[in-house]
Amino acid sequence: MSVRISSTGELFIGLMSGTSLDGVDAVLARFPAAGGDMQVLGHQYSPFPSALREELLALNAPGGVDELHRAALAGNAVARSYADTAAQLLEACSVVPAEVTALGAHGQTVRHRPGEFDGCGYTTQLLNGALLAEQSGIATICDLRSRDVAAGGQGAPLVPAFHRAQFGSAERDVAALNIGGISNVSLLAADGTTTGFDCGPGNCLMDLWIAEHQPGSRYDAGGAWAATGKVIPTLLADMLAEPYFSMPPPRSTGRDLFNRVWLTRYLSGSEKAEDVQATLLELTARSIVDTLPAGTTELLVCGGGALNGTLMARLQALLPTAQVLPSDARGLPVMQVEGAAFAWLAMRFMRGLAGNLARVTAPPGRGHSGRSTQPEPA
Repeated sequence: MSVRISSTGELFIGLMSGTSLDGVDAVLARFPAAGGDMQVLGHQYSPFPSALREELLALNAPGGVDELHRAALAGNAVARSYADTAAQLLEACSVVPAEVTALGAHGQTVRHRPGEFDGCGYTTQLLNGALLAEQSGIATICDLRSRDVAAGGQGAPLVPAFHRAQFGSAERDVAALNIGGISNVSLLAADGTTTGFDCGPGNCLMDLWIAEHQPGSRYDAGGAWAATGKVIPTLLADMLAEPYFSMPPPRSTGRDLFNRVWLTRYLSGSEKAEDVQATLLELTARSIVDTLPAGTTELLVCGGGALNGTLMARLQALLPTAQVLPSDARGLPVMQVEGAAFAWLAMRFMRGLAGNLARVTAPPGRGHSGRSTQPEPA
């Protein structure tokens, strides 16, 4: 497929649904032909239908009946949700599909086990990319993680290269933090060095706990419920002893580890629900801050967790000498960063450029192709 480049640049769409399983974020972005700053033209969010969300949540855990059949149908449903969201975005921006060079689509992660079992492992994102291409009428770039895993990497996080392009500075070190279901950080040194990894649970355990104890609530808006509780020191210490937190990078994780089974092993059953919520929020904050270099002076936060005022306040309290800022402060609203990242990844693929950084996802000395994106037929 030839790449169309106009005098004003190409249009790309990024589609993202994350570990929080809340829905789809779509971003339409223009990338200049000769490089330069990305311009976001629009953002659209669509929640997953309740039935699809529940099915995706169920497929995150092994042992279900007829999982292959259910996963295939869920992949179709995710594709339709993506296509519908993209169509809404284009309509709002007065753009037709033929004007868009390609879209980058993440899919919904249901298993993430890189390097395990047979030395390669796997990562699974449910998405029928061919159906998305058919329904959207746009060339579709998907399956963005498995090539990296096949090449010896973790397949995650994929965004540090984008964070470098968007937020990196030659004048100061910057830490770019995404708090979705899982939290991941990109360390963008002023000398150009970039590293990144998954810190641990972001919103996933807090979301799980409030859904169990406040029916109808999918998340703790603003951290208001957590703010009514008190941190349980012994519970926090026990959870922070999880071996994942002491693993050196490269590392990545997901609901395969941080789930209800994991949480249950630490609970006695006598804790007040709001105190558990406060402790889970503190776990998220501590597992992030404990990974940051000493002397961190700027932490840019994006994702749904950036809207949790209680969590943001805890991050600031734990980093008293740093500025803890939403990514809006550097030009990109918190709920647009990940969608923009997948538009950027699609652009990089279409222009024959690497979309990931091998030094982020693969151990030193491991062979790695440095290219992680694969196209679906359009």
